Amino acid sequence: MANRSRSLEVLVFAVGAGTLGSEIAAARLLAPWFGASTIVWANTIAIVLVALSIGYAIGGRFADRDPRPAGLAKIVLVASVLLAIVPFISGPFLRQAVKAVDQLSAATFLGSLVGVGVLLAVPLLMLGMVSPYAVRLSVDSVADAGRTAGRLSAIATVGSLTGTFLSSLLLIPVVGTRRTFLLLAAMMALAALPHLARGRLLAAVVPATILGLIALPTGTLKAAEAGKKVIWEKETEYQYARVVENASGKRSLELNEGHAVHSVYTAGDWLTGNYWDELLALSLAGRSAPPSSVAILGNAAGTTARAIGYYFPETRVDAVEIDGEITEVGRELFDMRGPRLRTFTADARPWLHASKNTYDAIMVDAYRQPYIPFYLATREFFALVREHLNPGGLVIINVGHPEGSTALEKVLTATMAAEFGRDQVWRDPAEPTNTMLIGSTASDPAGRLAEAAEVVPADVAEVARATAARIAPGLTGGRVYTDDVAPVEWLIDASLAEVAQ
Repeated sequence: MANRSRSLEVLVFAVGAGTLGSEIAAARLLAPWFGASTIVWANTIAIVLVALSIGYAIGGRFADRDPRPAGLAKIVLVASVLLAIVPFISGPFLRQAVKAVDQLSAATFLGSLVGVGVLLAVPLLMLGMVSPYAVRLSVDSVADAGRTAGRLSAIATVGSLTGTFLSSLLLIPVVGTRRTFLLLAAMMALAALPHLARGRLLAAVVPATILGLIALPTGTLKAAEAGKKVIWEKETEYQYARVVENASGKRSLELNEGHAVHSVYTAGDWLTGNYWDELLALSLAGRSAPPSSVAILGNAAGTTARAIGYYFPETRVDAVEIDGEITEVGRELFDMRGPRLRTFTADARPWLHASKNTYDAIMVDAYRQPYIPFYLATREFFALVREHLNPGGLVIINVGHPEGSTALEKVLTATMAAEFGRDQVWRDPAEPTNTMLIGSTASDPAGRLAEAAEVVPADVAEVARATAARIAPGLTGGRVYTDDVAPVEWLIDASLAEVAQ
C-alpha cells in the first residue's frame, strides 16, 4: 500500500508539472502566429482553466465508476499521446486559423482562443481528471479524506510550480517548444506505467515513442513567404525571433507573429526608406546638428544605431535591448557596429532609472507589435526620460498604430504633454502605420532640423528636410496614462476593432 501511495504521489506530481509546463509551452507555440500579448496569455489561461475544471468534474465520476489504478493510468497515457501530438499539428492548424479569421483584433483574440482550445483542451481535460481520481484511490476511510485530498493537492501544486519554472527557465530556452511538449508528455507517461496491472510492457511503447520523437529535427518553426528564406530563427527567453532574407539580399528581423519588421539590413545601405530614417533625422532636431549622445530604448538588431554610427561617428550611442540574443544576431547578421556604440541587455525603464547619463536624444522603439509595454507609456516614464535629457534634448517615440487610427497617439501626446508642456509635443506622420512623437524642452524642432540639414550628408539632408516639412503640433483629446492606470492593450484592441469595421 505504501509503494502504491508513493507511486500515486509521483504521478500526481508529474501531471501537475506537465499541466502547467504545457501551458507555458502553449503560449510559446502561439507566439509566432499571434504574438505574446496579455490577450493571448489570457486566452491560453482561460482555456486551460476551463479544460481542467471540466476534467475535475468528469474525473470524479470516472473514479467512482472504476476506482482502479489502471483506469487512471490509461487516462494519463492517452493524454500524454495527445499532448505529444500538439507541436506536430500546430503549424498547419494555426496557419489556417490566421487565414480564416479577420487579420485585425479578431485574429488575435479568436484565433488564439480557437488555436489553444483545439490543440490543448482535450489532453488538459484528461489531465484534469487525475486529481479527483487520485484522491478516490488514496482515500481509505472518510476520516482520512480531508488529509489525503490536502496532501495530493499540495503535491500537485508543487509539481505545477516545478513545471512552470522547468519549462520557462530551462526546457524552452535549451531544447525548444516542441521538445518541451515531448519531454513533459514522456514524463507523465512514464509515471503512469507502475499503475498498470497488465500490459505494462506494451504500454511502455508510449513513452519510448514520445522520447524517440525528440530526435527528429525541428526544422523551421514558421516558413517564410514565397521568394524569401529563413536564415536564422530561435525561441529566445523572451520571444520567437527569425531573420528572413529576400532574393536581393535584404534581411528583416521579425518577432513573434511577424506582423511587423523590427530591423532591416542591406549590405552597403544605411538608409532604409522606412521609419528608421525618420528616427535618424529627428535626432538632429534638438541641436541643429548631430547629437553628442543618443539612447535607443528598444534597439532590436540595431538598424538606427548602425546608421547613427555611420553618419554621425562622433555620437555616443547607448543601445538598450531586453533580449540579448537579438543583440547578438544584430552583430552577426545586421552589421550592427559603430565607433561609439555601446549595447546593454536590459529592460528599458529599469535601465534608464539606473543610468546616471544624460542624452541629447532618447529614442523609444520598444513595441511588441501591435502593443507597447504600458510602463513605457505613462507620465512617470516620461518624467524619468526628461530627467535624462540634456538642456534642449528631446525624446522621440515611434508610435505604431493601425492605419487611420489616432487613439494611441492622442493618449501618448497627452501623457508626454503632462511632463513637457502642451506646446512642447509634436508629431511626424512618417508612415501610414508609424507616427513619430517628439517631446522637448526646446522649441521649433522643425526649424532646428531644417538648419541641421545644411551640415549633414546629402542623403540624410534629404530625409531631414522631408521630415521637417511634416512636423506639426501634437493631436489633442487623449487621456493621461499613469503607472496605476494605463490600459494600453484595451486601447489598441479597440482601435483595431474600429478600423476593422
